[in-house]
Amino acid sequence: MGLVLLAGCGAGGGPAKDDGKDRGGRAAEAAGYTKNIPGVGAKLRSRIPGDAQQVVAVYGKGADAPDATLALYTKAPKGWERTATWPAHNGRKGWTTDHHEDDLRSPVGVFGLSDAGGVLPDPGAKLPYTHSSAFTPPAYWEKKTRHDFDHVIAIDYNRVKGTTPLDPTRPRGKKKGGGIWLHLDHGDGTSGCVSISKAGMVSLLRTLDPRLHPVVVMGDTAHLAA
Repeated sequence: MGLVLLAGCGAGGGPAKDDGKDRGGRAAEAAGYTKNIPGVGAKLRSRIPGDAQQVVAVYGKGADAPDATLALYTKAPKGWERTATWPAHNGRKGWTTDHHEDDLRSPVGVFGLSDAGGVLPDPGAKLPYTHSSAFTPPAYWEKKTRHDFDHVIAIDYNRVKGTTPLDPTRPRGKKKGGGIWLHLDHGDGTSGCVSISKAGMVSLLRTLDPRLHPVVVMGDTAHLAA
């Protein structure tokens, strides 16, 4: 997203001995638990902090596609449980491992989720929430984007954690872009953010808890699986 308002917008032997452990693992998987976040390979998995107990996974349809699925995973003693999914959109030109300002692609990677805000009042967010009309999209943007920033969650790409999503500071420089948010969907690709329905955003805001160190792992399916 631009900064005008604004700060913006993954054998042999015989039968194995059954000691009960394998049965327990199979039972956990059958109950909806997995050892690792599905579809996320070793490269990005190694970047998920050990204390992260909530992961938002964004599965892009393709490297150059704007369509995605967003899933929320919560860590439990039996493994990761998928607790919700929503249709989503990402950058209208797809994904990149080298994001730059105005490339219309979403950055691939693992990022913190530490701050939220929006045009509308706080709906009960656990993350720090900045309520401000300054989130309102510019008047010259398309009409369908009018409510994009009613609620947002800042993705900690090239920003200072612990500040409002509107903070324009770019630690890696302006050319590396910034203002990458989770926000409301308007039906197609974004300038680099990830968008879902209003109901989905409200659900995330009420669920993501800084005490559980939430992160987002995001990218097209090929990059996620690497």
